[in-house]
Amino acid sequence: MTATESPRQADFSLEADQESVRDTFSAFFSRESPVSLVRECEPSGFDSDLWAKLSDLRVIAMAVPTAQGGDGAGWVDLVLLTEQWGRTLAPIPLAESIVATRAVAAGGADVPGEWLESAIAGERLLTFAHHPAVPGKPQLVQAGAVADAVVALVEDHLVLASSESELAIVRNQGRTPMAWWEIAGPETDSVVLASGARARELFAAAKREWRLLMAGALVGMTKGALDIALAHARDRVAFGVPIGSFQAVAHPLVDVAMDLEMARRITWKAAWWADRDPACEHQLIPMAYLFAEEAAVRSATVGVHTLGGVGFTVEADEQLFFRRAKGWTLMAGDPLAELDVIADFVLGSIRDNGALLGVPA
Repeated sequence: MTATESPRQADFSLEADQESVRDTFSAFFSRESPVSLVRECEPSGFDSDLWAKLSDLRVIAMAVPTAQGGDGAGWVDLVLLTEQWGRTLAPIPLAESIVATRAVAAGGADVPGEWLESAIAGERLLTFAHHPAVPGKPQLVQAGAVADAVVALVEDHLVLASSESELAIVRNQGRTPMAWWEIAGPETDSVVLASGARARELFAAAKREWRLLMAGALVGMTKGALDIALAHARDRVAFGVPIGSFQAVAHPLVDVAMDLEMARRITWKAAWWADRDPACEHQLIPMAYLFAEEAAVRSATVGVHTLGGVGFTVEADEQLFFRRAKGWTLMAGDPLAELDVIADFVLGSIRDNGALLGVPA
């Protein structure tokens, strides 16, 4: 960090060009992904026309470094993008595709150029397997039903595996195009992106990047669910006054509004550090991801309660947010596991500090 950047340690507000990015994608998703489209795309959770429109804006290219043919956008810009994606629940696998394409770009000269070029152009859709693959044992992959290839860690290799067969969507709470993939090892036709320590490093980086992008999406979900609840609290009248004037309704909504601002600030802070010093402050990403996930669930839960009996029906838009706030993160495992990751960053691992904690080595 340079001396001129030091004052920004306590100020993670947006710059003018970042506000422009946010406003541009806010307008795009509001226009192109109304709630009616989200409903039409259930249960698959994917709209190919929306994906094509977004590809025309070079959204995937934004995330790829300029040296590999992309536009080299920073993490703050990408988080602002995914925030608008989450706010509208747009039926596209944005975070997975960005992470997978970045991993392919980092794979080096051995990766066939057509894979990266077509992914950047939106002609091929790539996704990412959250857990190390075991040859012969299928695993559920987010966006696996619509992806042309998946980036996965197989044994000691990071590979790009493709499938020629059409895979069936597995119905799931988050309404995403999830499917079973049997990911083959490097001895097959899979493209090897990296091996050994480099493969493990890229895989770990991809998992961090996905959590940062999803933190942005979850902030957006928190905002979208809160907006529905606030509108109902203003419009619904009981005993001659809007129900939002009752403390039992207003106070939980205020709590969610505070959660939203805190989740947004820590997510922007994590993105700011990722842009300027990726090797530092790694605990901020799991902190942002966990807090944003909890904020999104609380926002949707309070929203359902604010709407009353109708909030528990499938006809209510609030339940669209409730199911996705619960379901979009499950493929990566229990979000509460991030507490162990944060503790390791802040306090050191059990292996290092076991004697101090009375834990056998």
